[in-house]
Amino acid sequence: MESSMKTQCEPWISLQRIYICLLCLSVQMVLGFNQVILLDPPVKALPGQRLVVFYTCNDPATVQLDLVVYFDTGSSRTLELTHWRCDPYGKTLKTVELNLPDWLVYQADGIVPDSQWALSCMLDAAVTYPGFDDTEEVVTAQDVAYLEPIPFFDRPVKQHELCIAWSMQMLKLTQHFLKKQCHFEQEAHLLSSIFASSEENFGISKILAPYKNKALEYLRVKTISSSRFMFSLWIWLTGHCQEKMCGLFYHIDSNDDYTTPTLLLTKSGRLHIQMSGESEESFAFLSPFKVPLSEWCQISVKVLRTKVTVSMVCIDEEQRKDYSADYISKNNILLDDTEGYFVIGGSKFIKGVEGYYGPMVYHRNRVLPRSTSEVVVPDVIRAVNLTGWLHTCRAFRLEMSVKIRGYSLQANQGEEFDTCFDAFHEMMVKNRLTSKPLFELWEETVPHRRQAVKLAKHLAFKHGKRGVNLAAVGRALYSLSLQKLGRGGRTGDISRILPLLLQAGCLSDNRALHMASVLYSSGLGVKKQPYKSWLLALLAAQKDDRLALLHLGHLHHQGLHGLPTDPALAYAYYENIAKQTALDRQDPTPEQTYVEAVHLNNEEELNLQTDKDHHIFQWLKLQAHRGAAEAEQAIGRMLFWGQQGVSPNMQEAVRHYERGAVQLEDSVSMYDYGIVLLQGQGVKKNIPKALTFLKKAMDKGFVPAMNALAWYYEQHEQNYEQAVKLWEQADRLNSPDAALNLGVLYSQGLYPGKAVDKFMAYKYYLKSAERGHIRGGILLAEIWTTGIPGRVKRRQADAVLWVKWAAEHNGYLGTILRKALDSYLKSDMFNSLLYYMMAAECGYAPAQFNVAYLCEQNTVDILDPGFASGCMWRYYNLTTQSLNPDPYALIKMGDLLYEGGADVHKDLFSAAEVYTLAALRQEPLGWYNLGLLVAEGYRLSLSVLIKLGLSELYLEDNISLQSSLYERCRELEGKDGYLPCSLALYSVYIQSFQKDYNTAIKVSTAVAVLTASTIFLIVPIVLRRAMPSLD
Repeated sequence: MESSMKTQCEPWISLQRIYICLLCLSVQMVLGFNQVILLDPPVKALPGQRLVVFYTCNDPATVQLDLVVYFDTGSSRTLELTHWRCDPYGKTLKTVELNLPDWLVYQADGIVPDSQWALSCMLDAAVTYPGFDDTEEVVTAQDVAYLEPIPFFDRPVKQHELCIAWSMQMLKLTQHFLKKQCHFEQEAHLLSSIFASSEENFGISKILAPYKNKALEYLRVKTISSSRFMFSLWIWLTGHCQEKMCGLFYHIDSNDDYTTPTLLLTKSGRLHIQMSGESEESFAFLSPFKVPLSEWCQISVKVLRTKVTVSMVCIDEEQRKDYSADYISKNNILLDDTEGYFVIGGSKFIKGVEGYYGPMVYHRNRVLPRSTSEVVVPDVIRAVNLTGWLHTCRAFRLEMSVKIRGYSLQANQGEEFDTCFDAFHEMMVKNRLTSKPLFELWEETVPHRRQAVKLAKHLAFKHGKRGVNLAAVGRALYSLSLQKLGRGGRTGDISRILPLLLQAGCLSDNRALHMASVLYSSGLGVKKQPYKSWLLALLAAQKDDRLALLHLGHLHHQGLHGLPTDPALAYAYYENIAKQTALDRQDPTPEQTYVEAVHLNNEEELNLQTDKDHHIFQWLKLQAHRGAAEAEQAIGRMLFWGQQGVSPNMQEAVRHYERGAVQLEDSVSMYDYGIVLLQGQGVKKNIPKALTFLKKAMDKGFVPAMNALAWYYEQHEQNYEQAVKLWEQADRLNSPDAALNLGVLYSQGLYPGKAVDKFMAYKYYLKSAERGHIRGGILLAEIWTTGIPGRVKRRQADAVLWVKWAAEHNGYLGTILRKALDSYLKSDMFNSLLYYMMAAECGYAPAQFNVAYLCEQNTVDILDPGFASGCMWRYYNLTTQSLNPDPYALIKMGDLLYEGGADVHKDLFSAAEVYTLAALRQEPLGWYNLGLLVAEGYRLSLSVLIKLGLSELYLEDNISLQSSLYERCRELEGKDGYLPCSLALYSVYIQSFQKDYNTAIKVSTAVAVLTASTIFLIVPIVLRRAMPSLD
């Protein structure tokens, strides 16, 4: 009987076990026992790092750690770093040695290979199970961490473990690569690249913090009164100082005085060295040697208590010249390098040199025993090859000078002596520099120089006795290049036109240098060559070209093309063009156009573009004629600044200002008319008449007029009391100009009854900048770049953003944007792309968006498909990194990351991050695409859900999460996503119903089976118990 009962109970026990297993499996799915987390991952890609990984799994699985590297070409590469076995149910920590590839973390040295420029890196950890056919793996848990690649010249040099004999040979062959590097706190690399200086008041400011190492900090403080230090700086001069002195490297203390060390360059080319002694008295001396022109020279200064040693090594091709001088001070030399700040180049106190500053290293509290024979040219200087360009350019200019002289002689005599001239030219070319060309093939006489010679001859005969110079030939070559580009309209034409641009750049046309730099940087029609692009940008920036300055600021701000990220260097470039922008806006010229951010996918913005013959402009003129003051204002603004496609015409704009002020008595027109009369812009200056209209505008309550009258009282009558009264009144009405001017008065000590107050000036500059004043932003950035001791902390990163913002209002940038937009409206897509690319390489986000958009459209197949794809990747990616990215760009970048490509790794994690940014900007497609990712089985990370405000759904099923995402999408007002998101939500509801229905059927079936089994189990027992009673 017992055995019979046991056998009959087994089906019930088996069914109970099934239910328990199902319940446990559900709990495991909810709790997510498959998990992997990277604990405190590293931030930068450096050698010898460790990583702690936390992981769990349900069943025996594999934990795999991969490295994904993304390159600037749009391609990516996945490398398996390591993998290990995961045992079920055990929470485990594992420390992993990150063996990153040498080409990513070390400098290339012949053994460590060179690589493409890495945009970013990602550590990808995953818990994987074998698939059904053992060929694919199923990922059940994943975590990623991003690493920042180190720029090439900031990477360490690998110390190779080689046998003695071979290592000695390698050391001899590659000394500049394999020399031991000591990276201590005592070695400060103040400049790691090259800075182009145009002999203006712009430079690189650096602040040194106290040592983190307590022992080093103790020694630094102890040796302030008997200092020891050294520094070295590379310099290339293109000309002598125009003023008494120029700045090389100097220390400014908190009282705005020069202190130890100060290194300046005199007008005669000698070095001026100045130090501060124990008695707080400064002493200085001049070097006995001069700094030569057109050579790279390293200037070194060593200080050991009372002894100062100045040395210089100049290297020109294979020649090497050494100089040295010593000076003994009566007192010990004082230095507290944490007080104040250091400057390389120019500042508000002194102008920089005309030329280039190279790498600079400052050694704190130590003097290294180095001889001048050990000095080698830094890698970055060799890579740029400024010497090669200048030698080639010098030979080309010599030949063109001979040609021009000969043609001018023929033109003046009225006859052509071709035979004599050709023989003379042949002799000059034969006797000129015989060195091999070091830069490009454009120096060949056939066929590339034929166009330059033809233009020189044409100009010589056209101008006759007036003569022609090299710059005129350069301008003609640039114009010819644009004509050929306009006629061609294909990337294949660029390789033939590029030599003309390089020749024009050599002949002093900076526009040609910038365009050629952009072509090499973007790879449009030519092989991408970042260092050649950098060289051409340096050449143009040294001549103060505004777009080249903007380009270099962008490169060093973002750390592009392998250049090190250097906010201080980026600030120096941005500050230059920002201050020029403030001056340019006060004195507009026909070469400048108002900067307008027009996106090519925005029909409303495009429809606002007009010209004098367009129906919009004609309609405005009609409304103005009927007495509409707003129409009169709009026409005057368009004509004065050249807005919305209208060519600037200052005189015609003034007529509209006058009509609005006199006939319509409009306060805005009164103000505009008063300002042009006060400044004499487009009309003869008439101050009494200007004051009349400004007072009328102020009486009507127009706040800018109040500010303009205050400016007049301050500038012309020196009536500071009346000026301050008006400015304070305007400031209370949120006038940006009033806040700026009050700040200037405080900074200069001109505020009535008050002394100089930099902190009050700072507060007013901050208000002015936040209200949108360009000069207010520049002055605010000046304070943030050095700080105010005890009052305002240094904010270098924010200072860079302010001067970048100001620089991007430059009218020359606006002209390039206008040319790009006009070409687009005329369906000239190639030239539109070229001009937008010139602005995009300057870091202007709307232009970067438009370049990506044009590459995406590629309507007339002007671009190679491969280039178009890489172009989309690069410029949409750059657009998403701006402060205010366009939602369309976020969606497109997310799509690119989601789809991947032939050479691009599919990255769902990054796609989800970008879609999240779009969703947070109220873009319905962002919410919709996140819902699609979830529908495809992708699990959104907790960080994404927190940003979206949906963290409570982290452990919920996919249907609940999809419903929430699509509901958020539907809730967006005034958007186009209501219908598609409603349909998607309806689809989710149907799926949920089907799931619930199937679940109900399964439960009903299970209950029926359980009931039947129970009946079959109980009935025999009842019958058996009933049998004995019957007996």
